[in-house]
Amino acid sequence: MGRPRKFDETRVLTAIMNVFWQRGYEGTSTRDLADSTGMGLSSLSNAFGDKRQLYLRALRRYYETHTAVQTELLGRPGPVKDRLRDLMAQAIDIDLADPPSSGCLIINASVEMANTDPEVAQEVRRHFTTVEQAVHAALTEGQRSGEITRERDATALTHHVLSSYYGLRVLARVNPDRTALTNVVDTALSQL
Repeated sequence: MGRPRKFDETRVLTAIMNVFWQRGYEGTSTRDLADSTGMGLSSLSNAFGDKRQLYLRALRRYYETHTAVQTELLGRPGPVKDRLRDLMAQAIDIDLADPPSSGCLIINASVEMANTDPEVAQEVRRHFTTVEQAVHAALTEGQRSGEITRERDATALTHHVLSSYYGLRVLARVNPDRTALTNVVDTALSQL
């Protein structure tokens, strides 16, 4: 009979997620992961598997936390444009925080690993699909209420919002100018 686990799995996975988020997959060593969790290398490996398995678990943790916050924000009551603005403003606040964030973990994973690892690609798609569905639902609701234009298809508007949102996340990494980023939000929403 094995010894019972003596760690908080949620805390450990959050720590692992944060290390991958800050350093990327290639920039993170298993020693970095062990140090961030306070666990030994063998204990970490026995509990969660190898580095790649830890990365997949980190992406799932991001989905459970950050993706859930995004979809919850988009699904709350109130004007649709306010919800979309809040989503984008929240991203700006996170990306320009002190110290600055490392952007969006899912975008980072998409660029670094999704083209070479099918399971990473699956986790990335799950995030993007979930957010896309939440944006589409909000825009469809806005079209029904008359708040959002009906001159364009809700799917086309969804893609417009998502390209603005994810582009904003990338732009914040290279141009941390709140006014410029807010202008992106204002322009994107004015098209709705």
